[in-house]
Amino acid sequence: MNPNMACNYDEDCRSELINGKIIMMSPRPVFNHVTVASNIYRIFANYLKGKSCTPFDDGFDLYLTEKDHFVPDAMVVCDPNKIKYNGVHGAPDLVVEVLSPSTMKNDKGYKKDVYEQCGVLEYWLVDVNNKSVEQYLLQDGKFVLNDIYVIQPDYVLDDMSEAEKAELVWDFKCSLYDDLLIHLEDIFEWVK
Repeated sequence: MNPNMACNYDEDCRSELINGKIIMMSPRPVFNHVTVASNIYRIFANYLKGKSCTPFDDGFDLYLTEKDHFVPDAMVVCDPNKIKYNGVHGAPDLVVEVLSPSTMKNDKGYKKDVYEQCGVLEYWLVDVNNKSVEQYLLQDGKFVLNDIYVIQPDYVLDDMSEAEKAELVWDFKCSLYDDLLIHLEDIFEWVK
C-alpha cells in the first residue's frame, strides 16, 4: 500500500511510527499470522485470568518514545499504570512479533533495539513458516537469545533416531512466570 494514498473502504489503515517515520502496516495479515498471534494471546489470556498482568492481542497501540509507536502482535503488561484508553504507554513486560516478509527487518532490527532500550523484559520473534520462536531475555540492559524453539517438520523427524527425538524441546517457559509451560504445538495450532 502506498502510504500517500487514502485507504479503500475494505482496508485497515493501521500504521506504526518507527524512528519518527510513519510506516503503513499491511492492510490485513494472512491466516497463519493471525492464527499464531491469536493462539499466543489465548495462552496468556487463559493463564493470566484473575492475575494482575494484562495480555493484549494485535491492534492495541504501544507508545515507547516520541519517535516510536508500535503495534505488537501480542504483549503482556504487569503495571496497570501503563495501560491507558488509547494504548500502552511504556515498556510491556513481554512483546511478541509474528514475522512477516514486510516487517521482518524492523522486527529483528530497529524495533528489537527499541524494545531492549526501553526495558522490555522478554521479546519473542515468531516465524510461522519455520514454526519457530526466538526467545530473548533482557539481561543487564541487553537482549540475550535464550533459545530458539522449533517444531521439526515430519521429514526431519523421520530421519532422526529415537535418541535424537528424545532431545527435542517441545515446551518452554516464559521468564515472567515459573508455572507457565508453553507448548509449541499450542502456538502453531491450526497453522496451514
